[in-house]
Amino acid sequence: MQFTLTTWNINSVRLRIGLVAKFIKAVRPDVLCLQETKCPDDAFPLKRFKRLGYEHVALNGQKGYHGVAVISKLPFDATHIRSFCDKIDSRHVSVAFGDKAQIRKPLVLHNFYVPAGGDIPDPALNPKFQHKLAFLDEMKACGPLHPRGDQRHVLVGDLNVAPHEHDVWSHRQLLKVVSHTPIECEKLLSAQAEGDWIDVARSRIPQSEKVYTWWSYRAADWTVADRGRRLDHIWVSRALGECVRDFRITREARGWERPSDHVPVTVMLEL
Repeated sequence: MQFTLTTWNINSVRLRIGLVAKFIKAVRPDVLCLQETKCPDDAFPLKRFKRLGYEHVALNGQKGYHGVAVISKLPFDATHIRSFCDKIDSRHVSVAFGDKAQIRKPLVLHNFYVPAGGDIPDPALNPKFQHKLAFLDEMKACGPLHPRGDQRHVLVGDLNVAPHEHDVWSHRQLLKVVSHTPIECEKLLSAQAEGDWIDVARSRIPQSEKVYTWWSYRAADWTVADRGRRLDHIWVSRALGECVRDFRITREARGWERPSDHVPVTVMLEL
């Protein structure tokens, strides 16, 4: 069974529902994970997604900020929301696929929106950065999050850290910029190691090659400057490592009309 999954920080699902529909019609992923939906659950555009063929939706939203959603052609066996740092701020939702989706061996999917962390990379001066570091620590310490043995888990989302040298346009110039500071990179990679997760992008693209999924709105022409960062990730458990058949970053979506500053990232698995 082929299983196609896309993650995308959409930066307001209601504002960009037309772009989501455009992408869905072109790619037709089985599951779409969105972050920064900026939408309370009762205002989420469920009818539009159902018309597009996505009947099953798991939501964790709030008004104006954050928010995550899993939109699926396949039914869920279970859904779950986890809070981090004692905050109710809509940064995680997980679903399990199994018998209802005719998937013989269960598959657990986690969708995350990690705090951005503000502008000052000093937790003593910047509570937002302190929150981000604590969030990453809790991700590492969260036992149920991490796969063990032959468990089939996928973790996706805007993790707001570009952990490797060539995940940013300039390693040297961004070492003191939030999203690529050494402490953030260490904490994200430590969480990844805790679950022995496979970073799909870097398992398929050499470490020496530049890879981005985000380009700032501040650039007058993002294509010319090309000052990107790889903030959006797809991780799979070791049990799924041999199941990856394709991986794509839809870079051209950054050039669509009124785009998100992030672009869709897609993996295809053979389950």
